[in-house]
Amino acid sequence: MERVMTTTATSSTATTDAPTDETAILGVLRNSQDAWNRGDGAAYGACFTADATDVTFAGTVYRGGAEIGRAHQALFDSYLKGTCLVMEILDVRRYGSGTAVVVTRGEVVKGTPGKLGKLATYTLVRDDAGLWRIAAVQKTKHKPLMEAVSFKLQPATRPTAPAAGAR
Repeated sequence: MERVMTTTATSSTATTDAPTDETAILGVLRNSQDAWNRGDGAAYGACFTADATDVTFAGTVYRGGAEIGRAHQALFDSYLKGTCLVMEILDVRRYGSGTAVVVTRGEVVKGTPGKLGKLATYTLVRDDAGLWRIAAVQKTKHKPLMEAVSFKLQPATRPTAPAAGAR
């Protein structure tokens, strides 16, 4: 059930190696997705920096690639056994030569994915060896009804531009 789609990325910094870096950045996310889909916590944790922060949509905070991998292995062996991480890339932005922010829409599924109802913001950094790693990720459950009510009652809360990849 692998699905990683990319949209036209927006970059805040133009560099000659931007396409190569973007490929590497998206490669880290694909590696994390592949590790998830295999149920491999160690490989999943290896995609993160040693001091990374992972804030789950439930509000749990994991710190460091080792802890993220350990905790996810326990999840892969129980609640998340046999699940797939489905991810759609909405936006990639570069900040200098060593930092990128990627916004995704996704879902954790067993079987065929339906609506992708979670959003995640990844901050990736280039380490001293030149490799990209996830330094932070924040996951949020999209609540379209709450959003629609907010926009109706307070139109000024509506973003000026539609979300990338909005359906």
